[in-house]
Amino acid sequence: MPLPDPAAANEKTGDSHALDLAGDSPSPRIKIGTQRAGVLAPKVEPRTQIAYRTPPPSPTETPPSAAEAPSPRPQILRKAGPQKSRFDIASPPQGKVEKPNLRHALSPELEIELAEALGDSTLDELIAAEASGPAATEGLEAESRHQARVLRIFRDHVFVDLGGRNQGVLAFHQFPEEPPIGAEIEIVVNRFNPDDGLYECTLSGASVDVGDWSDISEGITVDARITGHNKGGLECEVGKIHGFIPAGQISIYRVENFEEFVGQNWPCVVVEANRERRNLVLSRRAVLEREQAEAKKQLLETLQVGDVREGIVRSVRDFGAFVDLGGVDGMIHVSQMSWDRVKHPSEVLEVGQKVKVKIHKIDPDTHKISLAYRDLFESPWTNAAAKYPVTAKVGGKVSKIMDFGAFVKLEPGVEGLVHISELSFKRVFRVTDVVQEGQEIEAKVLSVDPENQRISLSMKALEARPEPPKKQDQPPEPEPEAEASPPPRRAKRKVPLQGGLGRSPMGEKFGLKW
Repeated sequence: MPLPDPAAANEKTGDSHALDLAGDSPSPRIKIGTQRAGVLAPKVEPRTQIAYRTPPPSPTETPPSAAEAPSPRPQILRKAGPQKSRFDIASPPQGKVEKPNLRHALSPELEIELAEALGDSTLDELIAAEASGPAATEGLEAESRHQARVLRIFRDHVFVDLGGRNQGVLAFHQFPEEPPIGAEIEIVVNRFNPDDGLYECTLSGASVDVGDWSDISEGITVDARITGHNKGGLECEVGKIHGFIPAGQISIYRVENFEEFVGQNWPCVVVEANRERRNLVLSRRAVLEREQAEAKKQLLETLQVGDVREGIVRSVRDFGAFVDLGGVDGMIHVSQMSWDRVKHPSEVLEVGQKVKVKIHKIDPDTHKISLAYRDLFESPWTNAAAKYPVTAKVGGKVSKIMDFGAFVKLEPGVEGLVHISELSFKRVFRVTDVVQEGQEIEAKVLSVDPENQRISLSMKALEARPEPPKKQDQPPEPEPEAEASPPPRRAKRKVPLQGGLGRSPMGEKFGLKW
């Protein structure tokens, strides 16, 4: 098919950029959208048929010489051996690949790796522990105490695990020595830092370094130096900030002399921090109570019923005495102070006295400890049965009078009871009618029970039984006759009865007119 004439195309379209397919003309171009109405567009062959830029030579033209022919494209030399891919693309797998299925068992390698990861726990236990952790539902509260595990030490910070997804950070200088990785420590949460996603914590009992008011917040523990005192309490300094410790927050017990504390350094808890008013109130008592609670917890874990401990008498009451066992207070009831009868605990103990006591009872719910002081001495009831045998005659002093009888003190710690029925052979309405408190008497032992610490006595057993009163002489009763005659019968009346309906009432005999 012949190509269109360039000159004819220029005349029809009026375009200076028409196709020029001459030998030295540029590559053919077609401008779309310049045709005028009624003008036919030039017909262009498909691109597949135009595989070269220059038109093929006409049959009349001679082919170019070898010198004039274009040089062939140089051949690309390739290295021998396997060619490396330009990109790091994994080679397609050879053969059929099985899709993972939950029903299929794990491979032996994965089974070993899973067993090492789980350790001694099962997967259900780990999930339950994660779900029940302190951080499973909500964040940790400020000033709350937790057990943490040391994860890492980096420069001046110690990172710990608080359970669940929570982690905390502590200052390294709070530790007296470098803690080992994995060690369990007790920490106090100060606040949450959202920028780092960590809880800022302090070691339990450690103090925070204070530079200015920005470092102080209520509830933290700081080091305070006592600089003076007044009637209300102690003056102190925290860094360069002046503070005050009220008298009620100095110690657990009442303090009378404030001057002895001047110059000392104490760890105190910030109770109130008002930067605008420059008001800083501290409490040493909170630290002491915290230490006492920790010591009490540790001591309660080691105390056992029957242990003998040494303590100091802190207070004496009407019902007993309180003894400090080193962080835990126990009570000695008045009945457990001595084997003898005690009217008031001050007869046996006094405040500040060091005593050895025996753990008598521990309440698991209230953690109250009952102590016994008399158990450290030999019980006089041990040899009571041999010392006071039955039917023996004993003497003692009346120690107490009750409505049902009188208690007689035979020796310190051993008392016997004379029941009201054993006071006398006579009828006794009141015990005081026979004996008085403090009176010396003699009695006979009726029974001895060392286990229940009871001895029964009798005073009337030592008295002679009175003779019963003799009956007075009375005349003898007449003996009945052998054959008694029956009483005589009364004769029947033969005279008719007076009165009646047909007879006169005979009232006229008495002056009556009927």
